[in-house]
This record gives sequence, C-alpha cells and structure tokens, in this order.
Amino acid sequence: MILQSDRVQLVPLSNADLKDFHETNTNPFVRKYLWDDEVIPAATSAEILNDVQSKFEQERWGLWKILDLAEGHYLGYAGLWQFFGGRQPQLLYALLPENTGQGYATEASRAVIDYAFKILDFEDLIAAVDAPNTASVEVCRRLEMTLDEEKEIEGKPTFFFKLTRTA
Repeated sequence: MILQSDRVQLVPLSNADLKDFHETNTNPFVRKYLWDDEVIPAATSAEILNDVQSKFEQERWGLWKILDLAEGHYLGYAGLWQFFGGRQPQLLYALLPENTGQGYATEASRAVIDYAFKILDFEDLIAAVDAPNTASVEVCRRLEMTLDEEKEIEGKPTFFFKLTRTA
C-alpha cells in the first residue's frame, strides 16, 4: 500500500517509525492543533502505531509516513483515521514545521484521497480542522473540499470539510 505522487512517497507507518512519529506528535507546531497542545507520552504514540498496523491489515487504511521522493527524508505523516465516532475515517496529516508551506500536505493528501476513492471505494471523505488552523483550512480548499459543517468540539470551534467522489 505504498502511495506516490510527483514529489512524495507514502509508506505505511510501522512500529519501526516510533521515533519519527512520536517526535512529530510532540512537536509544538504539530501538537498545537492535532493534540490540543498536549504533550503525549511515547506509549500513546506506540499504541497508535499498533492500531495503524491493525487498521492496514484489517481495513486497508491507516497512516502513512511522508517521504521526500528525491532524498527519502521523513516529512511527517498523512492518512485516514477515525475521530468523533464517525462512520468512516477522516483525512489527516501532520508535517514537521520545516516542511510546511511547500505543498507537501496538499500533495500527500491528494494521494490519500485518490486511494480512498479508487481503492477503498469511499463515496466521500471528511477532514476536521480546528477553526484557527488557517493553514489547514487552506489545504482543504486547495483539495476542493467544501465546508460541510461547523461544530464546537470540547469547547473549540471545528470545521468539517467534505469532498465527494464525484467532485
């Protein structure tokens, strides 16, 4: 289940990626929105990676590490993950700050979207974004997702963007 675009390769995360995955999750830039600024323990990252492997084995989706195709450098991760008790997983990405503003989030997300629609046969895909996270709002717009709903989740305004397979 390796995905590829012009500049990035997406490889399923595994337990061997714990160091990079945990460093991404605890980076102040990433955790601000993804973890509500909480510094999660390494054990939480390890549990998630165990869940990722199970999801790939059982449901053919999960989280992929994003690698720069030219150099093979780790940039962050992207994929599909279940949040808020939804019927299917949502689009998710996390890039280390030095890799933002270069189109990697959009490019990796497009590869995940293509996989979700063509391989998993999803009819639509949702991405939840903290309202103040304007960079991720812009990524959703570049992906041609439309604002479907606004909710307050745990006291925080959250946008739910949606993309249908026909779009």
